[in-house]
Amino acid sequence: MADTPFKAVIFDIGGVVVRSPFIAIARYEREHRIPDNYLNCLMRVSLDLVARGSQGAWQKFERGELQLFPFYKEFSKDLSDTLNGNMWYREYCQRKNITCPELPDSLNVDGRQLFGMMMRESTQYDRHILEAIRRIRSAGQHKIIALTNNFSRASDTPIPPSELDFLGWKDGATPDRLKALFDDFCDSSTLGARKPEPRFYLLACERNGFQPREAIFLDDIGLNLKAARGLGMETIHVPIGGTLNAVKILEKKLGLDLTGSPKL
Repeated sequence: MADTPFKAVIFDIGGVVVRSPFIAIARYEREHRIPDNYLNCLMRVSLDLVARGSQGAWQKFERGELQLFPFYKEFSKDLSDTLNGNMWYREYCQRKNITCPELPDSLNVDGRQLFGMMMRESTQYDRHILEAIRRIRSAGQHKIIALTNNFSRASDTPIPPSELDFLGWKDGATPDRLKALFDDFCDSSTLGARKPEPRFYLLACERNGFQPREAIFLDDIGLNLKAARGLGMETIHVPIGGTLNAVKILEKKLGLDLTGSPKL
């Protein structure tokens, strides 16, 4: 066991602890013959560009500024915006050095359908991350923090049971089982800030008594990792299908065995 300068490990939720909602977005794009990653560009979660910025439906929903049913309407509108979407997607293709396909003249994206697909996809936990969390907790050397752009304040009024079933939220948007994994669950919709806003990361540090340089942060989105590095955090990228490799990187940084066979 090696001594490390780290006091905390900070985990994103969607795409790290649970399956990525981007899997559902890609499926929706295929089913509706929308160019690959087009909707991500419209959501402004995968590019380092500032266009709609912090005032898109998705961003406002994650800060708790927009309720669930009004969110559906605004989300549909944002994702059907081909005027900006085509421009942003061409920029995305240029940045990735890929050939831009034929782009849609119009779209009628069903925000409720897409969001439901995303939420149901995200009900499945990743076994490699769960085991890593269990072993970090057992070692007792590091705080385990969640830092998530989330929707626990999706509505100030009760959501109908049929809608909860549709979203896969029978146990709520943030189940107790999920929150119990962490020493602190930093939720964008309750704290009023979201990644990649620096104050959200700093709130997590202040609430738990450590400096950014004393934390390792795991996330699946490059923009969120870039913001964390700018504050001094150590970061680990977790691509789709790459959780085991990410945990192997984490165990080297912590000096803990997070992937070996359990000792009998």
